[in-house]
Amino acid sequence: MYNILICDDEADIRSALRIYLSSEDYSIFEAENGRQALEIIESENIHLLLMDIMMPVMDGIRALAKLREQNNNIPVILLTAKSQDTDKILGLNAGADDYITKPFNPIEVIARVKSQLRRYMRFGGNNDTAEKSSVLRNGGLELDDSSKTFSRDGETINLTPTEMQLLKFFMENLDKVFSPKEIYRKVWGDDPLGAENTVTVHIRHLREKIEINPARPDYLKVIWGHGYKMEKKNAPESL
Repeated sequence: MYNILICDDEADIRSALRIYLSSEDYSIFEAENGRQALEIIESENIHLLLMDIMMPVMDGIRALAKLREQNNNIPVILLTAKSQDTDKILGLNAGADDYITKPFNPIEVIARVKSQLRRYMRFGGNNDTAEKSSVLRNGGLELDDSSKTFSRDGETINLTPTEMQLLKFFMENLDKVFSPKEIYRKVWGDDPLGAENTVTVHIRHLREKIEINPARPDYLKVIWGHGYKMEKKNAPESL
């Protein structure tokens, strides 16, 4: 059974989400603000966090930033009453995996939660039961899908489960160009409507980790008007 933490200062919102998710046999925890959420995450084995952005005491962005500072990579879906792209991008830049705009559709909530849990358990949340697969290499990049580790030029670099799956997708499809909608459909496994911002922000985060100079990337290239591709590179020469 998966443990879902719902963090929202509105009791009606928490109640509605609890009803939706309890029907899927998830174990539900609740918090009224970001500080309470962090305390629960410290004491309980939480698998996913649904969190509002605007809350008293500690808002969702500050709580999310603290969570990521602790290298905690549990999936976080932000809930926001605002529809502006700036709010969505702010959350994604802070380390959110996805977002849902209020008022939300119960079917959408359940689908997003299931999608994030599948990714988390495949890419970092359940390594003991992961199927063994070959190591992916491209130039100085090495992704071990069995141990869920990544290194660049021999240096181990921490990736979130979403970043891990995004990188794995590109490394399995070298030199192939994909539009943001195609990437979202393949990696997030969901309807790509309005998903361009999510893909763009996650690719920027990934570049910051895999590229020596993210402003002039060697691996993850943008193909203007078409999308993105990972360029195939030769293995580095041994010294």
